Amino acid sequence: MAFFPKWYEDFAVVRRRDAETEHDDRVGGPTFRNKKGRGPFRGRMHMDQLARPRHRGGASGLGPRARLEDDDGDVAMNDSTQDSAGAAARRYNPYGGRPNRRGDERYDRDRGGGNAGVYRPGRGAPPRKSWFKMTIPYGKKYDKTWLITALQNLCTVPFTPVQYHCEGNKAMFYIEDATTANALSKVSRKITDTDGYKVSVIMNPSPPPPSIQSELKPEDLEHMKQCMSKRFDAPQQALDLNSIRTDPDLLSHNIEVILNRKNCMQAVNKIIEENIPELVSLNLSNNRLYKLDDMAELVGRVPTLKILNLSHNEDGHLLPRPIAFDVEAPTTLPPCKGSYFGSDEVKCLILHFLQQYYSVYDTADRQPLLDAYHDGASFSISIPNSSQNPSRSSLGDYLKDSRNIKRLKDPTMRFRLLKHTRLNVVAFLNELPKTQHDINCFVVDVNTYTNTLLSFTVSGVFKEVDGKSRDSVRAFSRAFIAVPAGNAGLCIVNDQLFVRNATTEEIRKAFATPAPTPSSSPVPTLSAAQQEMLNAFSLQSGMNLEWSQKCLQDNEWDFSRAAHIFTQLKAQDKIPPAAFMK
Repeated sequence: MAFFPKWYEDFAVVRRRDAETEHDDRVGGPTFRNKKGRGPFRGRMHMDQLARPRHRGGASGLGPRARLEDDDGDVAMNDSTQDSAGAAARRYNPYGGRPNRRGDERYDRDRGGGNAGVYRPGRGAPPRKSWFKMTIPYGKKYDKTWLITALQNLCTVPFTPVQYHCEGNKAMFYIEDATTANALSKVSRKITDTDGYKVSVIMNPSPPPPSIQSELKPEDLEHMKQCMSKRFDAPQQALDLNSIRTDPDLLSHNIEVILNRKNCMQAVNKIIEENIPELVSLNLSNNRLYKLDDMAELVGRVPTLKILNLSHNEDGHLLPRPIAFDVEAPTTLPPCKGSYFGSDEVKCLILHFLQQYYSVYDTADRQPLLDAYHDGASFSISIPNSSQNPSRSSLGDYLKDSRNIKRLKDPTMRFRLLKHTRLNVVAFLNELPKTQHDINCFVVDVNTYTNTLLSFTVSGVFKEVDGKSRDSVRAFSRAFIAVPAGNAGLCIVNDQLFVRNATTEEIRKAFATPAPTPSSSPVPTLSAAQQEMLNAFSLQSGMNLEWSQKCLQDNEWDFSRAAHIFTQLKAQDKIPPAAFMK
C-alpha cells in the first residue's frame, strides 16, 4: 500500500508520513476476499512484503535462475528520495545472477543503497552494502536489552544495532546489510510481549544514520555556497532555499541537497554562519522536511533570524494549535475552600462519626473498629507512584501493601491487595503504624448523600507515634462509602486510604491548635445566666459547648458581639471542624 504525502500551505513543523506510520501490532493487516472463496483470509503485512524478494519468470513466480542468485537477494528500494537518474538506470535483468556483459559496475550500483551524504551518479559505484532502518511500532515501552536480546535469539544472522533510539512510541535502529535486515524482518510477529501482543519489525531502505554520515566534499560545499549566494536577497537579508533539492545548478554537478540529512543541513548552517550571520528571513519550503533537529544550532549562531517559512513540507500529523493564556498581570488564585457537607444534618452526622472513629484509630488497639465496618466491607491503601523505591522514601512501611493501580498491572496482585470482610480490614488496620491525627485540620467533602448511602472524603495530616518513622508527619486522603447503621450512626462498606509525605507547609500548620476534649456538660463554675446564654449560643451556632463558651468568653459574654464574630469567622471558613463535634 503506497502512502502519498499530503501537502499543506500553513506554517507548521512537519513530519514525514511513510511506511513507518505507527499501527497497532494487534492487527495483522487488512482483510481481503478471495474471488472464489467465501471467507476472509489474513493479508500480508507491509513488512512481510518488503521481507520477501520478488522474482519473475515461471508460472509460480520463481524463475529457475533465481536459485543462482547469491544470499543477499534484491530488495525493493521504494525510497522516493533517490534521484531520477539513479532510478532510470535500474532495469529488470531477466537472467538473474548471470554476469552482465558490460561488467559488474551497473549490477553493483543497482544493488547498493547509496553512499553517506549526497549521492552523485557517474562518480563510481556506491558501496555494495545498503543501510536499512528497522522500526518496532510501540517499541518505546520495551526495555532495550530485552528487545534486542529477543530479536537476536530468533534472528538467523547476528546483528549489531546502530544508533538505537526512540521517536514517539516507536523504537528504531539501523542495519548496514540487506541480508541481515531481511533476516530481522522475518522475525516480525514471532515475539510475544508480556501483555500478549506480537512485536512487529518493519524494514525500510534508509540513508546512513546521522551519526556516521560524512561531511560533503570541499568542491560540493563551494557549489552549494555559489547556489545559495544567487538565492540571497541582500537588502531584505532573506535567503530563499525553496526546493533547493531540485536546483538546476546543483543537479548539473550531480549534487542533491537533502535537508533531512544531517550532513546537508550542517553544510547549510555552516555557510549561513560564515557568510550571512545577519540573516533575518529563511525560506525552507518544498524540501520534504519532516524534522528540524539539525537546525537547532542555527538559532544560536544566527540570533537575528526572525522569519522561518516551512510551508509545503511533508506532514503526517497536523500539530494542534498552541495553548496559551492571555494574562496581562500576575493573577493570584483564590484560596482553597474548606469542607463541604451539603446540609447541617449531614455535617453533624459525619463530624460525630469522625470524632468517634479516630478516637479509636489513634489508640494502641484498633480492634473496636469492628463495629464501624460492614460484614462485607472492602479496604485498600496506596502511596504515590514515585515512592516505589523504599530506600528513597520514608513510606517504605506502606509499599508492600500499596494498591496503586497506575503501577500495579497484575490483576491477581490487585485482587490480593484488596482487603475483604471487616475481620480482614480491621486486622490489617492493626498492622499499620500507630498514629495521631490532627482533627482540627480535617477537610471533609461530601460526594453523594441519599437516605441509604453516604459517600465522603476526608483529607488531613497525622504523625506516626512509634517505629523507625516516629514523629514523621504524613498527609492522607481517605474516601468512605457508608450506609446507615441501626444506632443512627454509619456503617462503612468501602474504605480507600491514600498516604503521602506531607509538604513543608502542611508540616508547619500541623497540630498548631490542640484539639479540645469533648464533654457533654458545661463547666460548673458558670452562673445560671451564663449557662442559659451558653446553651442558647451553642444551639444557634451549631458549635459544641466548649467552643461556644470560648467564643462568649473572648467577647466578654456579649451575645450579640459573639454572634457577629462567629458569623464572620464561619464565612471565612476559619472555624475548625472540631468546634462542631458534639
